[in-house]
Amino acid sequence: MVTDADQSAGRTTRQTILVADDTPENIDLLSALLRQDYRVKVATSGEKALAIVNSTEPPDLILLDIMMPGMNGYDVCRRIKANPDRRGIPIIFVTAMTSIEDERLGLEVGAVDYITKPISPPIVAARVRTHLALYDQTRALEDRVRERTAELFASRQQIIRRLGRAAEFRDNETGNHVIRMSYYARLIAQAIGLGPEATELLFNTASMHDIGKIGIPDAVLLKPGPLNKAEWAVMRQHPEIGAEIIGEHDDELLQTARTIALTHHERFDGSGYPRGLIGEDIPLFGRIVAIADVFDALMTARPYKPALPIDETLQVMGRNTGLHFDPALMAVLPSVLPDMLRINATYADTHGPMTDVDVPVAEPGDSGEGAAQPA
Repeated sequence: MVTDADQSAGRTTRQTILVADDTPENIDLLSALLRQDYRVKVATSGEKALAIVNSTEPPDLILLDIMMPGMNGYDVCRRIKANPDRRGIPIIFVTAMTSIEDERLGLEVGAVDYITKPISPPIVAARVRTHLALYDQTRALEDRVRERTAELFASRQQIIRRLGRAAEFRDNETGNHVIRMSYYARLIAQAIGLGPEATELLFNTASMHDIGKIGIPDAVLLKPGPLNKAEWAVMRQHPEIGAEIIGEHDDELLQTARTIALTHHERFDGSGYPRGLIGEDIPLFGRIVAIADVFDALMTARPYKPALPIDETLQVMGRNTGLHFDPALMAVLPSVLPDMLRINATYADTHGPMTDVDVPVAEPGDSGEGAAQPA
């Protein structure tokens, strides 16, 4: 049945108690005591207990005997506490081992309580209620912490992406460039089999690649024609300026943004800047962003150049494979090209400044109306 406590906690099903004991009489006694208020699962060995704990429907509390054949209760408890996904489940030892040393060891390995046999039914019932209530409170608090952490992480992501767009606006762009190239980078990462967490980390930090342009003088950054040698020397300072703006942090999001800002103009053959890194010495995210950035730049019109059509863009990038770009990353470009063209059309500069959305919705458009050589 569903108890008043269940209803007040918002549960529609009864909590589950796992009784792990190798003696049928003990299992029957504990099951009869608990079954009225809880779902009861039983295990007659440590191995069976672990199988239930590690299943898709783990128990909410475990009553665990110590003296069982094979794996004893202490070892079962240690295994559970070593599993990050299950270590929070409260474990109460129910055992005939009554010495203070036995109880001390039981609590040291992670149990929340220790009940000796022969059991007192009222004491068992009271201890189970208490530890289930504490577990519920702990889980509720953890959920709130996770929600708040997610909110803070999302806020940091948005701040980083907005700063990236701010740099583009100063460069006389709509800000759509950072949206497009972030999506391109995510597509490439997915195509090479990067995991979802790393892919989203890249997606949410790629927009900061040119944040260092904030520190470039207007006379250089906004010059309508080609830059001379001295001006290029100034422009090429922007990766290091970007890294300095972001700074060095323990936070993974900011660490990644800094790495991208510093390395997205390195070239695979070592002729890039600011450090002249070669091949895989260039961080993977820097190599991916280099492709995404140049692809968008070639296809987007700028004051000093027209947009290139897709066939010419691919020819330019193909000639630079192994020189500017990582050949292994370029090999996946054909498989993601249709989605890149869809993104290019969805966030075209002709639409004006746009708020980025999570899923491109436009049909593939004319890829020739879209980007410029990155500085």
